[in-house]
Amino acid sequence: MTTVPESADVVIVGGGVMGTSIAFHLAEAGVERVLLLEKDQLGSGSTCKAAGGVRANFSDSVNIALGARSLEAFAAFAERPGQEIDLHRVGYLFLLETDEQFEQFRESTQLQNALGQPTRMISVDEAVALAPIVAPDGLVGACFSPTGGHCTPESVVLGYATAARRLGATLLTGCEVIGIDAVGNHLTAVRTSLGTVRTGTVICAAGAWSEGLAASVGVELPVTPLRRQIVVTEAIPDLPAGLPMTIDFGSTFYFHREGPGLLVGMSDPDEQPGFSVNRTDTWIPRLTDVMARRAPSLLEVGLTGGWAGLYEITPDHNALIGEADHVSRFLYATGFSGHGFLQGPAVGEVIRELYLGRKPFVDISPLDAGRFGHSANRAERNIV
Repeated sequence: MTTVPESADVVIVGGGVMGTSIAFHLAEAGVERVLLLEKDQLGSGSTCKAAGGVRANFSDSVNIALGARSLEAFAAFAERPGQEIDLHRVGYLFLLETDEQFEQFRESTQLQNALGQPTRMISVDEAVALAPIVAPDGLVGACFSPTGGHCTPESVVLGYATAARRLGATLLTGCEVIGIDAVGNHLTAVRTSLGTVRTGTVICAAGAWSEGLAASVGVELPVTPLRRQIVVTEAIPDLPAGLPMTIDFGSTFYFHREGPGLLVGMSDPDEQPGFSVNRTDTWIPRLTDVMARRAPSLLEVGLTGGWAGLYEITPDHNALIGEADHVSRFLYATGFSGHGFLQGPAVGEVIRELYLGRKPFVDISPLDAGRFGHSANRAERNIV
């Protein structure tokens, strides 16, 4: 299409996992005239730059519920919406170096167990048996979630997008949102590079770009973009087929199998907020320092490539999910702080229920954007 439709019942801004999941869930529920707008290609923002990890190992009960619901959806993805996503349920392994870290994960494991998740604390020897390339020096224990793992983000987006279109939704790429019009507190239209579409409902699923979009209608979404980088190694002989998604919690160094090699990433504490997704080598010395301590055999392995993408950070590392209280029918699902891909299926379901005025399967009121400045602190601690 070279122009937008004249009108739509609901306009979704953002074509990553969140936007396509929302489009699918709305269309599946019979919502007519669903329009998704993506300024580039589907998944080209943060989703297809993600490491692809999926888990329910969190310290907050809402995140556990969203992760667990999404794990169920990923497991059944080939049937609904109907796409192979190369899901490997090899587990999530957090390596712990201090008594404080161990206690933190022990507490979150108890909460996960109470909510039906089979996470367990394990010994250093058990951790090394699961991930033999790990050096045990300095570790005090580990936390293992057998139901987690990793899959392919591009395939998840493709599955949701294809099914949403099949069910009648319209998904437009190369269509940048320029502004949102309102009369009083009622939305009236979305202006785009391909024309203006009349609508009374906008759903912000714009990831790292959400703050500016929301501000155009007076909604505050405190989302900060932060570059994160990933590299992929050459083939590594004798990698276990069931190698878990493994995370050295103190350093955030992580890896999982990617074909015959590994996908490797780590946060950079010197990274400054911004929208740059250019690859740099400035973080590599810090990465190799951690490798030398935690997985020294990887120092002998070459790299075949890599990429950079954006995290969408909030002050408490929890998502922003809800509906604006002073602008009619402006909904949002953003600010996932590194765990948006893995929560995409569940959040699509939640936004569907909010749009239809029904009660979601989990109380997401703690994730309302108006929570900041209140005394309650629900900061997610199991973050990478």
